[in-house]
Amino acid sequence: MKLPVLLREIRACTECQESLPLGPRPIVQVGSNARILIIGQAPGRRVHESGIAWDDPSGERLRSWLGIDREQFYDPNLVALVPMGFCYPGTGPSGDAPPRPECADLWHDPLLSRLKKIEITLLIGRYAQKRYLPDASRETLTAVVRQWKTSAPGIFPLPHPSPRNNRWLKNNPWFEEELAPALKKAVRSLLKKHTTR
Repeated sequence: MKLPVLLREIRACTECQESLPLGPRPIVQVGSNARILIIGQAPGRRVHESGIAWDDPSGERLRSWLGIDREQFYDPNLVALVPMGFCYPGTGPSGDAPPRPECADLWHDPLLSRLKKIEITLLIGRYAQKRYLPDASRETLTAVVRQWKTSAPGIFPLPHPSPRNNRWLKNNPWFEEELAPALKKAVRSLLKKHTTR
């Protein structure tokens, strides 16, 4: 199955519609030439309404960590945006509910197998890290992110860039002193390599 056909199937998915408070609206951005893969959690309410991934303050902070602008970020042949759950899952006791598990089980393998040119992967939050990093399930998010050098520059585990994590960032200054500059440098190097060819 070709990528455009697969994407149409994903965007038409209604697998867990009865569990979604606002109904299904799968949000994903993928191009076959994408070099950066961002696996996040799930769209928030604002993103559900706009239909544009990371179209909120979290996205602004994430783009600043990457050192790229909106135009670059929303270029599917540069950046693939593949959340763990493609639809807004509703709210929980302390923010948005966890991503629905059906999405990753149904769609990640066929989708990611078609992304042959990925050079940098960002694993944002516990759900992505537990699925794609060995041993992450036995560690706290802070411990996983602190060990970023073991998987960089190909994989960067990150906290969620939500303003709700301002306290975490304040308590872990090494993130913005060490990891964020290393991520920005890796992205800058990737962009330079592909614009000078």
